This record gives sequence, structure tokens and C-alpha cells, in this order.
Amino acid sequence: MGIKRFRPYTPSRRQMALPDFSEITKAKPERSLVVSISEKAGRNNNGRITMRARGGRGRIQYRIIDFKRDKLGVPGKVVSIEYDPNRSARIALISYLDGEKRYIIAPTGLAVGESIVSGKDSDIRPGNALKLKDMPVGTVIHNLELEPGRGGVMVRSAGASAQLMAKEGKYAFIRMPSGEQRLVLLECMATVGQVGNEDHENVVFGKAGRSRWLGHRPLTRGVVRNPVDHPMGGGEGKSKSNKQPVSPWGTPAKGYRTRKRKPSDKFIVRRRKK
Repeated sequence: MGIKRFRPYTPSRRQMALPDFSEITKAKPERSLVVSISEKAGRNNNGRITMRARGGRGRIQYRIIDFKRDKLGVPGKVVSIEYDPNRSARIALISYLDGEKRYIIAPTGLAVGESIVSGKDSDIRPGNALKLKDMPVGTVIHNLELEPGRGGVMVRSAGASAQLMAKEGKYAFIRMPSGEQRLVLLECMATVGQVGNEDHENVVFGKAGRSRWLGHRPLTRGVVRNPVDHPMGGGEGKSKSNKQPVSPWGTPAKGYRTRKRKPSDKFIVRRRKK
């Protein structure tokens, strides 16, 4: 995976930096693992806008990903590495020994032709999935479950990785990508390795049109609105120096923590870095 830059033969090309897709080995997805999804354009079931500045994206199809990795003890072979428009990471098509095919999130270092397996006796190699209790301390992981059998819900974006720090009782100490340390049950599954496509953070769209293809509509800044439309609006000329940055509903926008209390807070050992 690399980043492709361009000569500035148009203004938008000057800053544009796009992935070169060199790791992609197959263009079209597996037909049996694709479903059509309709674009909601930020609207709820009543048709009312509940998320601003959304809509008008290109048509995409959803790839069904195996987050549970519950095909225990059955070896599978990597058939291809593919692009997924629904996530920042790449996906790998796996063909198992019994003939079934599934998609998984492609970790760094996983190549076409390699073999992967899930289960207790799996090697500690990128792409293999085990329960936390069967992994050695210090293992780098991704696609981590919060509840046994639910499927991986954490550490799934491009370049992300967590680390198994320690085991105590029925819990494992996990250091998350944010720096937060939390307890996770040892019965939960995780996949070995770091999520691939690490250069995703260096991508620069370069023009507004590319954002429109992804369904992001323009959003007017609060300071240039009228007072009736935004708390930061109004005034003659630029008059934002005496106004605290807030959302349209008055919530402070910089440095103010908005996380609500949750039952799972008791499993957080150390908060993320401020």
C-alpha cells in the first residue's frame, strides 16, 4: 500500500494524495457475499433529517464481513485482497476447506495464498483468531469482541491495533489505540495482527467533489450564519473572537467532554490520553 501524488495540472491535483491500490488483487466482489443497501441521506424512518450535510453519494454495495470468526478449526486460504467502500480497511476473501467463502478484515502482512484458521490451537500469526485466554501477553490484536459470541466491534479501522497487556482472573487488560486501558473478558475473541492499509491517514481528497461522491454535502460555518440560525452567528464582519465555539444547539465544541455514563465504564482502568 502506497500513496500516489500528482503533478498540479489542475488546482485540485496540487494537494491530492490517493492510495495506489497496489495491494488489491481482485476488482469485483464475491457475488454471494454482497447485498444492496439504500442510501438514507441522513433521514430517519419518518423522512426527517436527523444528521445534517448527508446525501447524494454514489451507489455502493455492502460486503458481508465475518466479524465473529466462529469457523473454528477449519483452515482457510486467502483468495484475494479487495477494496471495500464501506470501511477504511481492506478486506480479504477466504476460501475454507469445506468450500465456504467469507470476508475478513485484512491485517498487515496477510498475502494471497496464505492460510488462516480460528480456534484454540491457532498459531500467533496475522489473520488467525483466538480467544484472549489462548493468546500470550503482549500480542497485537484487532477485531476485538466486547461480549463473547457477539463478534468484533472494536479496533477495525485502517492501521488500528490494540495490545494484550495482562491477564487477571477472568479479565484481560487491553490497551486500546487511543491509549485507554480497559478490561475485556478472556472468553472474547480477537484477531492477531494490525489492521492493514496504514497509509489511509495520509489520503487527501483534494477537491470538494470527492467528498460529494462519498455522500458529504457542504456545511455552512456557524460564524457566517444569522443569530437566529446559530449561537455564533450575527455581527458586522468577522466577530467570532468573543464567542465560544459551540454547536448549533449550544454544546461547547472544543475541549468539552460529551461522553455519557455507561454501565461499561467500570471496565475502564485508565482513560484515553487527553
